[in-house]
Amino acid sequence: MKIGEAQQLYRAQVQTYQMQKSTLSQKLHDVRNQMKSKPEEKETFGEEAAVLELTINALNEKQTEYQDYLSKLAEEHCAWWNMAVAEQQGDALEEYAKDLGKMMEVARRIMKGGIVPASDEKKLMEFSMELYQAAKNIGAMVQNQKKEEYDTLWGEEEEKEYEDPEEVAANANASSEGPEIINATEIVEAVGLASESASAE
Repeated sequence: MKIGEAQQLYRAQVQTYQMQKSTLSQKLHDVRNQMKSKPEEKETFGEEAAVLELTINALNEKQTEYQDYLSKLAEEHCAWWNMAVAEQQGDALEEYAKDLGKMMEVARRIMKGGIVPASDEKKLMEFSMELYQAAKNIGAMVQNQKKEEYDTLWGEEEEKEYEDPEEVAANANASSEGPEIINATEIVEAVGLASESASAE
């Protein structure tokens, strides 16, 4: 299962469990108030309160399991995100280092009095006006010497396409299977049935 899908699924479960717990907590509160107002029916209300408490505890347990898995998924999501971003940054640094080397070579060629393509001169000018002017000044001093003519160092530039880190992280497969999805109402019914059979014995 993909991380993004698993996160959606388990977040929905946590939310459902939270709503169910909230409903049952309100019911428990009402039962406790009835115990106080009708002491003659304390035993009946006591059993109902016990069943509600057991149900809330069972829901709590399962919700905690889901939340722990969501935390694990968040860590995996972050790791995939960081990996995608690191790849992009690594490529950008590598490209920058190559461009810097080319800038230095263009400056060296100009300083030797060589003729470089106008596009290369423009790139050097945009990179560093000071370096460009220094290269031109030194090149002017050796102007009377024979000039070499150079081809561009950049050639045809190709823009690299990167995937969106959010998309990479969300579409990566989760490293482990999550806990079994159990509907909150199933837990409520299971605890209720167990309590009924226990009280019948």
